[in-house]
Amino acid sequence: MQRVEKEIQRLITECDYDEVTRLFNMLSGGKRLRAKLILKIAAEHKDAPLLAAIVELIHAASLLHDDVIDEADTRRGMASVNATDGSKTAVMLGDILYSKAFTELVAFDKDVAQTIAASVTALSKGEMMDVKMAEEFNVDEEKYLNMLYLKTATLIEAAAKAAALLVAKDAEAHALYGRNLGLSFQIIDDILDITADEESLGKPAMNDFVEGKCTLPYIYLHQLLDENEKARLLSSHAKKIDKNETQWIQDKMSEYKTIEKSFVLAQKLSDEAKEALSNDEALVNILDTMIKRSY
Repeated sequence: MQRVEKEIQRLITECDYDEVTRLFNMLSGGKRLRAKLILKIAAEHKDAPLLAAIVELIHAASLLHDDVIDEADTRRGMASVNATDGSKTAVMLGDILYSKAFTELVAFDKDVAQTIAASVTALSKGEMMDVKMAEEFNVDEEKYLNMLYLKTATLIEAAAKAAALLVAKDAEAHALYGRNLGLSFQIIDDILDITADEESLGKPAMNDFVEGKCTLPYIYLHQLLDENEKARLLSSHAKKIDKNETQWIQDKMSEYKTIEKSFVLAQKLSDEAKEALSNDEALVNILDTMIKRSY
């Protein structure tokens, strides 16, 4: 990971603009899940740290754009770039990170480069779908999971597959692993948005619902409520609600066990990923850590 961080800093320095360096250094590195995945799959390849750095730049760019779209003031407990320096600057910084990542990516083997590049197109489409879906209460689980796959899982899937291609491992098995890891990771995120406290999340609890996002616990809850309760849930969608309404939603989720149902799906996806690469203890451990996390 030290080599990855050095590669990231080198790429940022090569942008040759102090403002880019300043702004990038304000960003929290996060869990570096995608980078760690590449390093574990392609540990012996000399270019694995560079590929990991490229993918992390792409991920950082997508988060910058996400924060602008969501008008988010914080990211991982820190002030977002759009909050400190404005949305225009955040968008432009994201564009620079994307561009620099692709500049470096073209030096890789064609199949590796295409795998990552295609995932960025899918990711961007997923972000657009997420925005459109927030315009009304979505009750379609399949539609939500497809958006989740595009927006979150595709880059993790691509990172795992590209790393496997680098070292001639089973690319499709690693792609399945990455896809399911990405989906289950985001479902756990959706659960934590409801169950974790603000300090752990680095943002207000139940913020997804306020932003108009209907994650699995809300979709499952809507399926089980009576008509009057459904109307009450819909009336709270995409707006700031008081503690009484927040408590009512949480109580209903507890009553109908929609958090538990969501976790069952995350566990199922995780188990499928384990089965695909059951002989790789390091990758299995990543899944176990992810499914048990509390933030």
